[in-house]
Amino acid sequence: MLKHLTVVDHPLVQHKLSLMRDKTTSTAGFRQLLREISHLLAYEVTRELPMTTRAVETPLREIEAPVLAGKKLALISILRAGNGLLDGILDLIPSARVGFVGLYRDEETLKPVQYYFKVPEELQDRMVICVDPMLATGNSSVAAIDLLKKAGATNIRFLCLLAAPEGVQRMQEAHPDVPIVTAAVDEKLNDQGYIVPGLGDAGDRMYGTK
Repeated sequence: MLKHLTVVDHPLVQHKLSLMRDKTTSTAGFRQLLREISHLLAYEVTRELPMTTRAVETPLREIEAPVLAGKKLALISILRAGNGLLDGILDLIPSARVGFVGLYRDEETLKPVQYYFKVPEELQDRMVICVDPMLATGNSSVAAIDLLKKAGATNIRFLCLLAAPEGVQRMQEAHPDVPIVTAAVDEKLNDQGYIVPGLGDAGDRMYGTK
C-alpha cells in the first residue's frame, strides 16, 4: 500500500460495506449503514488529533486527564454524498466546525464543476477532514483540496468509503501531503468513471434518486 493510504480492514467496517454493496439494500438501510460505518472510519481518521491535559476531579481524587487541544477540527463535505459521512462523524464530534464544497461531475469530461464553497474560518489552525464516499477519478477530490488549501488549510485528511486505484494515484500525485483513509480500494473504474465492483452512485442510493 502507498505510504499515505490507510485501508480500515476492521471486521465491522468490512461487514457493513458488504451490506452497502448489495443492490437489494433499501435506501433507508443504505443511509443507516453509511452513518454507522462513518463512526468506525472516524476513529481512524482522527487518530492524530492533538491532545493536552486538564485537571479533572474524579469521585476519588483530582487527576490530569487527556483532552483534545487546539482549535475545533473542521469537517468539509463534498456535496451531496459527503453529507452521509459528515452526519455520522458529527455524532462523535458534535463540536466540529463544518464546511461544504459543491462540485458536480460533468458526465462527458468527468471534470468537476464548482457551484458552492463555504468553509469555517482559521482553517490554517485546524485539522481539516474532507469527506466524500467515493474516490473515483479523483478529479473532484483534488479540486476540493485545491480550494481548501487556497482557503488556508495545511493539515488535511481525506476520508472516503470506497476508492479506485486511479483516484488514489491522482490524489497522491496532486496532494501527496494529504493522507487518505478508506474502507476498501476496488479493482478499477469503468468507462463511465464509476468504481467497479463498487456500490453504484452513493448519492442516489442514499437519497433514493435515480
